[in-house]
Amino acid sequence: MTVLPSPLTEAAAPRSATAPTFAVISGAQVQQALAGRERQVVELVEAAYRLHGAGDSVNPPSYFLRFPDRPADRIIALPASIGGPIRVDGMKWISSFPGNVQAGIPRASAVLVLNDHDTGYPFACLESSVISATRTAASAALAADRLSRGRPRPTRVGFVGTGLIARYIHTFLAGTGWTFDSVGVHDLSADSAAGFSGYLREAGTTGHTPRITVHDSAEELIRASDLVVFATVAGEPHVTDPDWFSHHPLVLNVSLRDLAPEVLLAAANFVDDVEHCLKAGTSPHLAEQLTGGRDFLDGTLDDVLTGRVTPPADRTVIFSPFGLGVLDLAVGKYVYDEVARKGDLRLVDDFFHDLRRYG
Repeated sequence: MTVLPSPLTEAAAPRSATAPTFAVISGAQVQQALAGRERQVVELVEAAYRLHGAGDSVNPPSYFLRFPDRPADRIIALPASIGGPIRVDGMKWISSFPGNVQAGIPRASAVLVLNDHDTGYPFACLESSVISATRTAASAALAADRLSRGRPRPTRVGFVGTGLIARYIHTFLAGTGWTFDSVGVHDLSADSAAGFSGYLREAGTTGHTPRITVHDSAEELIRASDLVVFATVAGEPHVTDPDWFSHHPLVLNVSLRDLAPEVLLAAANFVDDVEHCLKAGTSPHLAEQLTGGRDFLDGTLDDVLTGRVTPPADRTVIFSPFGLGVLDLAVGKYVYDEVARKGDLRLVDDFFHDLRRYG
């Protein structure tokens, strides 16, 4: 007679584990850990994309908390898990309140919670607006490099939308070796355009100084740029004419909702993740609804990284990244490890309490 092991036998005994410490990492610590490490962070983000593409991640749909009385505002939860050498679970909780800008504070605020892979216990809470902007900018810089390798490297960049994300993307482009002869700027707010132009002039004082032009319209900027970056808070398309892109630029559609589906249908389209990007009224989602299918998609960034797809050199190429939680985890874990390595973790004593099952 075969005797099956009972739940109390050694074979089924629970592993020994202890609750980890819990640390709070401030925005100042995050920024210090990431400053000047653009190339390193882009390599980290590329590694995270490759792990995700290989299936060594869990990245469920983002969850949107919306408010009937405040339709412009939202808070988004991005749960995720990533394997490989990073090996961490967690969630980013990020709000977008556009009205904050008029009050003099950033539109977005966020925290990132990291969970221990083995016990599930949260072991750190990090200020994450900087992490979120960093992973977004690193993703954009990575895409700009890989999607332009089969064409002349762009020398004229244009930014539609000139907030914090635009600044981070420019910083990452510059930090990974990009130089431009000209930088175009367009924003509905003249103050924002002027502020971003001032940042560009100051950034140029440390090296190559491009020609900076503030454009009165998005059309004017697009036609004057080989690399176009959309980083706005637009809720619906305002760029509708594919002819504006007749010179076939590379487009980083970071804010996702500026382009009418007709613009995408006239271009080659790449996304970070198909299921994530084709929802929530994004430009690719609108293109899917218009055509009834996904044939307009040419592939993912991972397809390009692994050589499965080669972007065309003779068409407009649009990259639309929805933003993956696994990227936040990768950058957040890097920050945690850097702060811990320096011995600067701020631990919350007795954060976990009453850990004995029977008291």
